[in-house]
Amino acid sequence: MGSRFFALSCLWKLKHRENGGEKESAVVLVPPPHYPSMPRYPIESPGDSSRQLLEIRKALFKVSGMQCSACSASIEKAVKRLEGIEDATVDVLHSKAQVVYHPSFVDEESIREAIEDAGFKATLIEDDVDERSAITVCRLRIKGMTCTSCSNTVESALEKVQGVKKAVIALATEEAEIRYDPKQVNYKQLIDAIDDTGFEAMLISTGEDRNKVGLKLESILSGGEIRVILNSLQALPGVEDTEVDMQLEKITVSYNPDLTGPRTFIDVIEETYPGRCKATLCQPGGRGGPDRSEEIKQYYKSFLWSLVFTVPVFLLAMVFMYTPGIRRGLDLKLVNMLKLGELLRWILSSPVQFIIGWRFYTGAYKALRHGSANMDVLVALGTNAAYFYSVYTVLRAATDNTFKGTDFFETSAMLISFILLGKYLEVLAKGKTSEAIAKLMDLTPDTATLLTLDTYGNVVSERTISSQLIQHNDTIKILPGEKVSSDGLVVWGQSHVNESMITGEARPVAKRIGDEVIGGTVNENGVLHIRAKHVGSESALSQIVRLVEAAQMAKAPVQKFADKISKFFVPLVIVISFTTWLAWFIAGKIGSYPKSWIPSSMDEFELALQFGISVMVIACPCALGLATPTAVMVGTGVGATQGVLIKGGKALESAHKVNCIIFDKTGTLTVGKPIVVNTKLLKNMVLRDFYEIVAAAEANSEHPLAKAVVEYAKTLREGSLETSRLPEAQDFVSITGHGIRARVHNKNILVGNIKLMLDSGIVISEDAYDILEEVEGMARTGILVSIDGELVGIIAISDPVKPEAHDVVSILKLMKVRSIMVTGDNWGTANAIAKEVGIETVMAETLPDGKAEKVKELQMSGMTVAMVGDGINDSPALVAADVGMAIGAGTDIAIEAADIVLMRSNLEDVITAIDLSRSTFTRIRLNYLWALGYNVMGIPIAAGLLFPFCRFRLPPWIAGAAMAASSVSVVCCSLLLRYYKRPRKLDLLQMQTVRIQ
Repeated sequence: MGSRFFALSCLWKLKHRENGGEKESAVVLVPPPHYPSMPRYPIESPGDSSRQLLEIRKALFKVSGMQCSACSASIEKAVKRLEGIEDATVDVLHSKAQVVYHPSFVDEESIREAIEDAGFKATLIEDDVDERSAITVCRLRIKGMTCTSCSNTVESALEKVQGVKKAVIALATEEAEIRYDPKQVNYKQLIDAIDDTGFEAMLISTGEDRNKVGLKLESILSGGEIRVILNSLQALPGVEDTEVDMQLEKITVSYNPDLTGPRTFIDVIEETYPGRCKATLCQPGGRGGPDRSEEIKQYYKSFLWSLVFTVPVFLLAMVFMYTPGIRRGLDLKLVNMLKLGELLRWILSSPVQFIIGWRFYTGAYKALRHGSANMDVLVALGTNAAYFYSVYTVLRAATDNTFKGTDFFETSAMLISFILLGKYLEVLAKGKTSEAIAKLMDLTPDTATLLTLDTYGNVVSERTISSQLIQHNDTIKILPGEKVSSDGLVVWGQSHVNESMITGEARPVAKRIGDEVIGGTVNENGVLHIRAKHVGSESALSQIVRLVEAAQMAKAPVQKFADKISKFFVPLVIVISFTTWLAWFIAGKIGSYPKSWIPSSMDEFELALQFGISVMVIACPCALGLATPTAVMVGTGVGATQGVLIKGGKALESAHKVNCIIFDKTGTLTVGKPIVVNTKLLKNMVLRDFYEIVAAAEANSEHPLAKAVVEYAKTLREGSLETSRLPEAQDFVSITGHGIRARVHNKNILVGNIKLMLDSGIVISEDAYDILEEVEGMARTGILVSIDGELVGIIAISDPVKPEAHDVVSILKLMKVRSIMVTGDNWGTANAIAKEVGIETVMAETLPDGKAEKVKELQMSGMTVAMVGDGINDSPALVAADVGMAIGAGTDIAIEAADIVLMRSNLEDVITAIDLSRSTFTRIRLNYLWALGYNVMGIPIAAGLLFPFCRFRLPPWIAGAAMAASSVSVVCCSLLLRYYKRPRKLDLLQMQTVRIQ
C-alpha cells in the first residue's frame, strides 16, 4: 500500500511540475525537498550560445527491479540530482531509463551508480538509443490506388528501399506511414520510389514536424537582411534551428513550445524591419483525411464527358436500330459492307476508349510493370477486347463485300461510363468515412482573445489573434457561447463547459479556478480566463486526431484475408475469362448446343466473346480491399466522437471477442477520490497532533489514500496559528504493496496495512482486529498507524462506488461477459465492494505484477480478457490483456499501455467500446459476405451458367455496372456505422444517474 502511496505521489509531483506548478492552495502541506536543486544546464553555461557549444549525449539503461511508477519516479529523482543532467525518462513497462546528459560534467558510469544507489540494478544498453533515436516516421498521401493489389505493390516497393524499417499503406485513407533511418534514406527518395511504381505521392508530415513551424515572408528584403532575421530568431530562447528557402520566401523554425512559439517569431520578424516585412503562418496540410474534392471533380467531369459520347452510341445501337425510319439511314452502306451506323459508333466510342478511359491504361501499365494486376487490368482487357474486335469487324466489312459481323462499340463505351460512375460514387462515399476526423479538426476556433496581464495579474489589454498563434502560458479570455481555444487551466471565473464533442459527456461540466479545460469545447454561461497549457500539436484535440489517424493506418488481422486473395484474384479471373470464351467458342463450333441459342446478330465467336468479357469486368477486387479499412475508419471515428479512442483494427478485432473483463477497484469501480470518514485512536493524544505526524510521513506519497490523509490533516489545521508547513519527514521508505516507513520528530512512523505491522513486529490487540473487521465490512479501507513500535490508531477511508457500477456489471452479464475485480486492497474491503457492484470473482491483495499474472491465467483458460484500469499502476496488466482499456484518461490520452482509451471516468464507456467493436466487426463480416458472395455468384452467371436453362445472359456493360456497384455498396455498408447508437440501456442508466444526483 505504501508503495502505491509513494507511486502516485511521485507521479503527481512530476505532473504538477510539468504543469508549471500552477495549482494554488491556501495551505501548503508538502515539506521542502531535501536534495539540492540542480539546474537543467550546467552552471558554467548560463547563456544560450554557450549551451549550443556543449555536447549532449543520450544513454539508455536496462533497469531491473522496478515494479510501479513509484520506482520510476525515485530513479528519475536520483538521476536528476546529478550535475549535467539534461533530462531523464524512465519506462516502467519496458524496464528502461533514457538519460540525456552533458559528458563534460557526468559520465554513464556515474549515472548507472546513481540508479543502483536508488536500489535498482542498471545495465548500459549501448546501441539501442542510437538505433531508436535514428528512426524517423513520415506520412505520405498516395493517389491512384484502387484495390489491395495497388497498396501491396506500393508497400513492397517501399520495403525494398534501403533504410526503410517498416511501411504501412492504408487503402481507405490513401496514406502511407513509413519508418526509416534518415542516415540512409530521406523522404524525397521514398516519394521517388512510390512514383516509380506509377502512383503519385506527396508529403503530409515527418516525425520532425511536430515542433516545427513554417513562416511565409511578404517582403522585398535582400539576402543579408534575411540573415539578420535568421540570427534574430536563432537568438530567441527555445529556438533550436532555423532554415530558409529563398525561392519560396519561407523560413522554417524548430523550437521548444514550452519556451516560445509562432507569435513571438512573427513579432520578431516584423519588428526587425517595421513596415517592410510581414510574416504569416504557412497553413499545414494533410490533416483530417485526404481532400477528395479534386478527385471527386475529376471523376464527375470524366463521367459527364463519357455520357456525351456514350448516350449517342447507346441510342445508335439499342434504340435507333429498332426505329424503322432511322434504321434505314443507319443501314446505308458506305464502303462494301460498312454501314453508316457502324462508322458513327466507332467515331463516338473512340474518345471514350482512349481519352476518357486513358486512366485505366496507365493504371494497368503501372501494375503490370511491377508484376502485379489490379482492377485497371481487368477493365483495360475487357474494354479492349470489345473495342478492338469491333474495329476488326468494321475494317473487315469495309474490305469484304460478303462479310457480316456485329460490333460491340456500345459495350466498351457503356462499360467505361458505368465504371466511372461507380468510381465517382465510391470516392464520394469514401470521403464521408473520414468525416469524424474532419469534424474534430473543425472544433478549434479560428481566433482567440489574448489578455495581457500586469505583475499583479490584472488585465492591461486584450487583442484578437489567430488560435494557431497561442503559446504556452498565454492567458486567454473565453466568453459565453465561444469555443475554448486551447487546453489550459482556469485562472479566473467560473462556468459550465460542454465537452460532449470531445469526451462524449452529455451534461455540461462545471469549471472553477484550477480546473482543466479542453480546446474545442464550448463555454456555456460564464466568462473564463484560462492559461494555455498544451498548444498546437500537443493539445488533446491534436492527440486525438493523431491517435485516430494512426488507428486507421493500422491493419486489422482480418485484413490479411483480403491481402492473400488479392495476390491471385486478378490472374485467376483472367484465366477464368479466357477459359469461358474458349469453352463457349469450342462448344459452338462442335455443335454442343443448338444454333437457336445464338442471337441472330451474333455468331459462335461473338457470343463466346460476350461471355468472356462479362466475366472479366464483373469480377471486383476493390470490394474485398475496402471491406475492412472503411469499416475501421468509420468505427474509430465514431468512437472518437463519443470519447472512446480505439487504437486500430487489431484492438477492434480483439474487443469484439472479449468475454471476460477485469476491473481495477480504485478509480475504476470506485470514484477514486477517497476521504477519511473515521479515526479510532488507541492511545490518548490530540487528533490534530496525530494527523500532523501521519500527514508528514504520507506527504511523500500521492497514492489516493495518502492524499486523503493529507487533505484531512489540512482541514484539522485550518484556523490554526501554527505554521502551515508540515514537519520534516526523514528516512522515507516505501514498502511495495504494504505501506510506508519514515521518521518524524525523531519518532519511527509506520503507516500501512496489517501485514506491514505484523512483519515489523507490531502487536495488534483484539480491539484493533475488531475495529478493522468492522471497517472492512462497511467497504472501507483501514490504515494502521504505529509510532515507535506501538499501534496508536486506525484510519477508516471510504472511496464511494460509482453509481453506475452495479448496472454496468449487470449489462455485461447480459452481453455474456464475465466481470472480475482485482485490487491491492485487503480482502474484507474488496469483498464488500464486489458484493455492492454484483461481481462474484474477486482477487485482492494483488501487486501490479500480480495483476498481469492473473490476466495470463485467465487467457490460458481460453478466455479473451479485457483489463480496465487507470493506465498508471495497471500498465503491466493492460499490456498483458487482449484488450487494455485506460479509463478516466481525460486529456492524457497518449497512454501507451492501453489499446482503448476512455476519456471519461464513466464505466458506461466500457460497454460502448465493446458494443461499438461488435457492431464494427459485424459490418466487416457483412462487407466480406457481400464482396465474396458477389464474386462467387456473379462470375458464374457472367460466364453463362444460367444461359442453357433460361437463356439469361449478362451483357458486359451490365456486368461492368454491377462491378462498380459492388464497391459502392461495401463503402455504403460501412458508412451505416455513422448512425451507430450506443445500447439503449445505457441511456436509461444515464437518466437514472441524473435522477440520483
